[in-house]
Amino acid sequence: MYAVSFQSKYRLVNIALIALLVGACQTKPAHPPSIAPTKAPAFDTTGASRYQIDSAASKVHILVYRAGAMARLGHNHVISSKAVSGTLFLQDNFTRSHVELTMPVASLVVDDAQTRSVEGEDFSAEVPQDARDGTRRNLLRPDVLDGEHFPKIELQSIAIAGTRARPELTMRITIKKVARDVPVAATLQEQNAVITVAGDFAIKQTDFGITPFSVGLGALQVQDQLRIKFSIVCRKQQ
Repeated sequence: MYAVSFQSKYRLVNIALIALLVGACQTKPAHPPSIAPTKAPAFDTTGASRYQIDSAASKVHILVYRAGAMARLGHNHVISSKAVSGTLFLQDNFTRSHVELTMPVASLVVDDAQTRSVEGEDFSAEVPQDARDGTRRNLLRPDVLDGEHFPKIELQSIAIAGTRARPELTMRITIKKVARDVPVAATLQEQNAVITVAGDFAIKQTDFGITPFSVGLGALQVQDQLRIKFSIVCRKQQ
């Protein structure tokens, strides 16, 4: 066992979050595990109403949780983005609808104070600016998200079931050329020419080839789970 200063532990936890972002979470019973994808089906968007995603009005929060016997020395973290772009193709036969999303890696923000505040008690602790900056630098490293060579995370619907108000999506998530299909339960609200789709789901970092961060023989670690919360606003195109 080796000695690690409090500050070092803090930075290590931050680095781990980033590794986690690559797709991680110990799946809870409510979130079935992701599966290796089959060949993507071809989608016919003929006749669909086209909605463009309003990036400024949309948001994604990635919640990362500490673990281990020394977890109290670390912090839970929120990685967020308000730069999601893409298109929703809405069909009269709702199950034939399709959505494509892109999230730029460079848009990811670590532990924004306002974002943390809306996520409740688990994220109430203040995170120093230098720790946030260090975490973001690590986020872009080649062995984590490798923002230089893989500048975006891609998502597309592979299947849509359920009802128009409560769609059940199968989303294909691709990070650094590793793709997994993940079930996502959501709600859909319509108001005039605006559609808002919201929900949350979980992914495991190990599904994307990432080993969950651990130090001190597991005494300080990051859970093999990410919880991803989203609210996507789509505006109808004329």
